[in-house]
Amino acid sequence: MSFLSERAKVLDQEDSLRKYAEEFYKIENQIYLDGNSLGLMSKRAEKSLFTLLDSWKTLGIDGWANGEHPCYYLSERSGEKCAPQVGTKREEVILTGSTTTNLHQMLATFFQPTKERNKILADELNFPSDLYAITSQLELHGLPKTNMKLVKSEDGQTLKTQSIIDAMTEDVAIAIFPAVLYRSGQVLDLQAITAAAHCKGIVVGFDLCHSIGSLPHDLHNIGADFAFWCTYKHLNGGPGSVAGIFVHEKHFGKKCGLAGWFGSDKNKQFDLSVQFQQAQTVGAYQIGPPHVLSLAPLEGALSFFEEATIEAIRAKSLKLTQFMLDCINYEIPHIFTIGNPIDDSRGGHIFLIHEEAARICKALKEEGVIPDFRSPNGIRLAPVALYNSFEEVWQATQILKKIMVNGTYQKFENKRDVIA
Repeated sequence: MSFLSERAKVLDQEDSLRKYAEEFYKIENQIYLDGNSLGLMSKRAEKSLFTLLDSWKTLGIDGWANGEHPCYYLSERSGEKCAPQVGTKREEVILTGSTTTNLHQMLATFFQPTKERNKILADELNFPSDLYAITSQLELHGLPKTNMKLVKSEDGQTLKTQSIIDAMTEDVAIAIFPAVLYRSGQVLDLQAITAAAHCKGIVVGFDLCHSIGSLPHDLHNIGADFAFWCTYKHLNGGPGSVAGIFVHEKHFGKKCGLAGWFGSDKNKQFDLSVQFQQAQTVGAYQIGPPHVLSLAPLEGALSFFEEATIEAIRAKSLKLTQFMLDCINYEIPHIFTIGNPIDDSRGGHIFLIHEEAARICKALKEEGVIPDFRSPNGIRLAPVALYNSFEEVWQATQILKKIMVNGTYQKFENKRDVIA
């Protein structure tokens, strides 16, 4: 028996978070390593969903103000629970809309181009949906697509902080960067980026989709202007669960770019005044009512983070990904290029590069290991602290070794399915 197998058993015995795995629905004979795309369903999320369904069934319209989770305040309550994950005050976070819708709201609010400052700074490794939204907003202002300025990557996988700072020229009005790069998993230095942006008079916001629920943030104290994120990855809120917005309190009262009635002062909202009476909190940036049945699972899902703490989750996550790298480097060395940072500046997944990546992912699935393929040649593997064990990481590595040694991946076509 390998020393790494024994090491996995010791690490699992020492794991203070192992008790939570029993609360998640895990498919029998399957090792789920795709929690950075869609987190697993928990019994708590299921319970809170049924609680809201029951409220609708038994209370009807009175469920807006009554019941265990009054719907009228659901976005605010969920935002308060999410605030510790991003390091903010509770009134600075709201769960509403979708990631890209919320980015549009932030750009509509904070991007106010002038003759001197009319460019939006992003990076070429960012998730494409963010870049689509930026391009759309430029077009709405009558500006060319070339006004989206992209920071280049030197290695195709990571970004240098200095390259980001050097790109902050006097014509940049606003900067948008991911906290964790979705392919390589690199964690960016948000504090340094924010400080540099503000020094140069640039508003700065962050996409937390691949970081929230996986590592701590300190958005309020570093002075970030805004952030946005999804909740269906590491937060385990379910497919298409409601997204989140952070706006620093220094911007409270700033006119929102896209006004809607749920951005009203909640005490005056049902006055139904013709004049918009904007809320003086992050709630101002809501457009419509809460998507109750998509918010409902988060009531239960977020409770894990209140109990376990994001610091403990981050500590285990780093151990899990390091153990996976150790297993791969020892058991199947020199087969894959490691695309993620090998130090602690990686997020909650590892990124393997191989020209046969699509085939390998299909072979892993056939063997009961669920990975994530990223075109054209990337394999993401995300052992999640709340429900994956070190033993599962060891087993998954052994399956990957068998696939590569025996060449069983070759029977599959080397192209992605409709959904990678």
